[in-house]
Amino acid sequence: MTVLVKKVQQLLSILLPCVLQLCCAQTQGVTICDGTKNSLSTTGNSEIQYNLMKTRYNNCDIVMGNLEITMMDHTRDFSFLESIKEVTGYILFAVNEFSRLPLDHLRIIRGSTLYEDQYALAVMVNYQRDGEHGLQELGLTHLTEIFRGGVKIIQNKYLSYAPQVNWLDIVKDGSAQIMIEDNGPESECTGLDSLTVTKTVCAPQCSGRCFGRNPSECCHVECAGGCTGPKDTDCFACRNFNNSGSCVPQCPQTVIYNKLTYRMEPNPNAKYQYGSICVTQCPKNFVVDGSSCVSNCPSNKMEVEKNGVKTCEPCKGLCPKVCHGTSWTDSNRETVDARNIESFINCTKIQGSLNFLVTGIEGDPFNDVPPLDPEKLKIFNTVEEITGVYFLNIQSWPASMSDLSVFSNLQTIRGRKRYKSYALLVVKINSLTSLGLRSLQNINNGAVYIKGNKNLCYHDTVNWTRLLGSRPQKRSKLLDVTDNQKKDECVKENHVCHPLCSSDGCWGPGPDQCVSCKKYSRGGTCVPDCMFLTGSQREFATKSGECLPCHPECKVQEGKETCTGPVCLT
Repeated sequence: MTVLVKKVQQLLSILLPCVLQLCCAQTQGVTICDGTKNSLSTTGNSEIQYNLMKTRYNNCDIVMGNLEITMMDHTRDFSFLESIKEVTGYILFAVNEFSRLPLDHLRIIRGSTLYEDQYALAVMVNYQRDGEHGLQELGLTHLTEIFRGGVKIIQNKYLSYAPQVNWLDIVKDGSAQIMIEDNGPESECTGLDSLTVTKTVCAPQCSGRCFGRNPSECCHVECAGGCTGPKDTDCFACRNFNNSGSCVPQCPQTVIYNKLTYRMEPNPNAKYQYGSICVTQCPKNFVVDGSSCVSNCPSNKMEVEKNGVKTCEPCKGLCPKVCHGTSWTDSNRETVDARNIESFINCTKIQGSLNFLVTGIEGDPFNDVPPLDPEKLKIFNTVEEITGVYFLNIQSWPASMSDLSVFSNLQTIRGRKRYKSYALLVVKINSLTSLGLRSLQNINNGAVYIKGNKNLCYHDTVNWTRLLGSRPQKRSKLLDVTDNQKKDECVKENHVCHPLCSSDGCWGPGPDQCVSCKKYSRGGTCVPDCMFLTGSQREFATKSGECLPCHPECKVQEGKETCTGPVCLT
């Protein structure tokens, strides 16, 4: 078996068990879904790709990113796209065979990202080779504005009317390229009666769009794509932000000026910018930065949780180091390997996936990648959080390593992508006898898949419900920990938790591997007691049971506690 074939199998082995099902965010009755950035590349077969798209875009109003539909045959039903009203990136339809694209409710393409760096709408080569099927209708009957970028419609054998659409009325940028070439023979327009001209027919007094030819029939300046009347609530779409149905230049700010007190004060009606919508609170998987919802804090800020709300705060001194993880779209970073391992030095947070595949651990002669030195995996000792991931994916591991203790300081796997995929995946690693994830306390937005590790123990003692937290999904859908070493065999080999561990279980042998402690802990290790009454350095216990030293100025009290907190009793 060639290395290339093994590599393909690795990719498919992940995609098949981890088919991503998008959980769209609902905000003010509007359903927002994440787009894609695959361009013309695909992974997996057509059936998988179609089901992913159907789950991703069903009942979606706004696509946050790009809408890409490629390499679909004529039997596919795309009626689930009918609800989409806005795409913030580009739209790409290429190498498909179906006859009509049902985007009848699409009003605006914003073009925040462009295909080939210049097109907001690209429709290319949509016909069946040596067959009779192909795209005949665009179905964009209500598209009235392309905010940024041009149009590319080429080599659609059966598409006849594209040149007759008034693209100059739709495309905002007069310098954007409009390329319409090598399509079907021109014919009478059909199915386009509802296309509304909203710009080129306007009176000179109108600064943008209009709903009639008279000077009094101009759209509000905050409208995009047209309108039904002059008010900011009559817009087809908003140029900047939608605030509860009104188009506004900015969302209500978090602080406002009080002209009576001459001070800036918190705004009780504040909202945050989330895409093109004003929201009262950011979606669960986003962070508040000033007046905006962001997926990650900027480099000069760190994430802080206050009153249950995650916000970006300026760092005091040096910020924790954030590093990008592995990526399926970058051939040099598909897996952690000898080429990229040193890019993770001193990282405290990994933004993205972390994949450990056989081509990284054992090397990839096909691409001249040497085997990975197991000692270098200790670079991950500094990692405390993995965020923005689909999963921490371990499908290959050095035979000399019996646990995953290089991640001993990993506390949180926090999925930023709103997918119901696996957050932690460990498959068929025969060298593992324990997981060794001693600091892991929270797995957010993802399931656990630990399977086929024939020598792995301790996993069945872990209280996974505590780590996964309260979720609407059933526990069976979040946890698949099976086909590892049997519990009775583990007990027979004395692979059991230390007596000081609580009923929450443990990650491996010893008092430093407990998920939580039965009594007290000191420096991450469970202990029977704190040094309340003995020792030269007396201690007190926090509410969580952690032993901490009394203040050095506290006088040691014989026969009684020296302190009950960081402040001395006497």
